[in-house]
Amino acid sequence: MKKAYFNWSTGKDSALALYKVLNEGNYKVERLITNINEEYKRVSMHGLHESLLEDQIDSIGIPLEKIQFPADVTMSMYDEKMKEKTGRLKNKGFHHAIFGDIFLEDLRKYRDTKLGEVGISGVYPLWKQNTKDLLKEFLDLGFKTITVCVNADLLGKEFVGRIIDEDFIKELPENVDVCGENGEFHTFCFDGPIFSKPIEFEIGEKVLRSYKLHDDNEDNCHQKSEKQRSKNYSSSFWYCDLKKK
Repeated sequence: MKKAYFNWSTGKDSALALYKVLNEGNYKVERLITNINEEYKRVSMHGLHESLLEDQIDSIGIPLEKIQFPADVTMSMYDEKMKEKTGRLKNKGFHHAIFGDIFLEDLRKYRDTKLGEVGISGVYPLWKQNTKDLLKEFLDLGFKTITVCVNADLLGKEFVGRIIDEDFIKELPENVDVCGENGEFHTFCFDGPIFSKPIEFEIGEKVLRSYKLHDDNEDNCHQKSEKQRSKNYSSSFWYCDLKKK
């Protein structure tokens, strides 16, 4: 099997992609990698406290490496730090990086370009698959996930802190992808076949946060690089704070 690391976001697409890779047997996933806001101790983009990330990792059983970023970092600084990290991984024998991306061409191009600079190949187990089919497969497999962040321009406060189920799917507006692949929402996966035990948590407060839109700030550029400058990019997001039990 080919030695690989997995870019772990803590959400549903990551969970399904990791499940597929582990079951297909073509890659040996020896490391999970997650970006952390070092000031707030939270997972980048998702706003999830890193204590819940650590509970996920304990349940999954694959070692984790965190990449720490300050709250205010430019995109050039982000790219530099990622290049340094991927270079070190390559030197440790990791030649493949796995992602849960589904259909954003510009995001894949960005990832592959940056990885190519250090000689690593990107792997995309969910690529170009129908998002409705993927979400159905995810739920049928027994995975459970909750929304932790939603785009406030597209979804109201009532959509954050919600378990994704058939009712949630039915209530989504027509212009929202069911997997949130355009950045409409982000999730925390807390149970399923990749976990040895469910992750316990409590639902905390819901908060609306807005961000200034200027291209050299990583908070904004990374939002756009993760859901690569999508037409649905917003400056306001509803977050639901999940607390460790």
